[in-house]
Amino acid sequence: MAKPPSFRAVRWVRTLHLLAQAFLFVTLFAGLNYLAVNYAWRFDLTENRSHTLSPETRAYLNDLKEPVRIIVTLTEDSENEEIAQAYRDVKGLLREYQFATEGNPRGKITVDFIDVYQRRRDAEALGIDQPNTILVLCSDKRSIVELGKLYDVKDREKQAFLGEQAFTAAILDVASPVKQKIYFLTGHGEMSLDDASPDRGLSSLEAELKARNFDVEPLDLALSRKIPDDAAVIVIVGPQGRFDAAEEELLRQYLSNRAGRILALLAPGYPPGLDDLFYEWGVLVDDVLIYDRSATGQSETGDLILPALDKEHPLTSSLLNYKIPLRFGPSRSVRPDPGRTLDPNLVVTPLVATSEHAWGERNYRERVTPVYDAGVDLPGAPRLIVVTASERRPARQILPTFSVPSGRLVAYGSADWIANGRLGVIGNLSFFLSAINWTADRDVDFNVPARPIAKFQLSLTQQQIQRLRYSLVLALPGLAALLGLVVYWTRRN
Repeated sequence: MAKPPSFRAVRWVRTLHLLAQAFLFVTLFAGLNYLAVNYAWRFDLTENRSHTLSPETRAYLNDLKEPVRIIVTLTEDSENEEIAQAYRDVKGLLREYQFATEGNPRGKITVDFIDVYQRRRDAEALGIDQPNTILVLCSDKRSIVELGKLYDVKDREKQAFLGEQAFTAAILDVASPVKQKIYFLTGHGEMSLDDASPDRGLSSLEAELKARNFDVEPLDLALSRKIPDDAAVIVIVGPQGRFDAAEEELLRQYLSNRAGRILALLAPGYPPGLDDLFYEWGVLVDDVLIYDRSATGQSETGDLILPALDKEHPLTSSLLNYKIPLRFGPSRSVRPDPGRTLDPNLVVTPLVATSEHAWGERNYRERVTPVYDAGVDLPGAPRLIVVTASERRPARQILPTFSVPSGRLVAYGSADWIANGRLGVIGNLSFFLSAINWTADRDVDFNVPARPIAKFQLSLTQQQIQRLRYSLVLALPGLAALLGLVVYWTRRN
């Protein structure tokens, strides 16, 4: 007869079993975590594939050569519900950018969420002094993603999330090894970049452009007699003297032969001497001073309140979606030339106009009190155009996917709206930066689908709400109590 085991031996065996179970439990979870980290499988089961980057974006991210850092100062506990929603949308999207670049050690994307009030020192080191900012950094280059570019808004209601387009464009912008250069013309009394005065200074605008990874330099055509090869955009701001024929020809060749880009901000009262250039591009600059005595068209300080016109154009779509008017100082009419040549490749688009009560005063130099003279002054019915964009697109190519740069010209009937004293007006800075991005090809449309914003609404009648209340208050607790009684009765018997 075998000798029964002692209690001490049984305790040792049970202890060894427990240790073996603990060891197997730990190794099982360690192995599962190892597999999850190195061989993770991710499935996007959302209806609109909200957690999947487009193939084009992933291809760009795989080719990044330098690390990119994204700084977000949005907060989830913001009192503004739109900011809180943007935080949630941006956080989920940037998580996908980080995951997509984990296998690219040279071009890895890191994301840092900063509260500018709690981490003020870090924010100041990054040059951030305002909340609700999204900054993309790569080496010494930086780009700001505006909140207005994150959503497709119609009638102040968000229709789709455009975050992937905005972030991909910003990443490619800062990752590019070459900075685009913007030249501001001088030599004709133009507004100056190094002037800090509120009326004619552009020092604030220069800082805004440099913060968006542009190089900004002055250019005097009378001295250089050429437009540099690296000129991405030429900006003319408030010239008080005429351009001579040689300078006009340089600008004309730059636009036509080199698919150049020009922004011309023309204050009233000073003929620019570029009539032939504007005629070639289908733009008519009127020598008038616009007056608008209506409450909706002119502010108490004399600023013209100008609504945008075109819903599809990149320069004005966001202004119309958010219903933001512009504020210009003294302005002239700059409109599509009714006598322009019939060129099918020339697209002339009016962008911003006055109210229907405005008129263009032709005798503004002599008159102290302006009065509309029918047959003399420029009538405002239906509206006077103040900003016009012209683009000469190339003829249709044999290969439709082959993109050819086109010349672009934007003419404004005012200049002081981007001066230091007016640049802070809501809409003005955004409008100018949109023009810079459009002319510099920074608004290139990626083949990235917009993410629709799913909206759910629970529609219940009063009777259904009453039944739901009884079900939550009585039925569910009663069911739990009944289940407890059944378990109690079963165990007792």
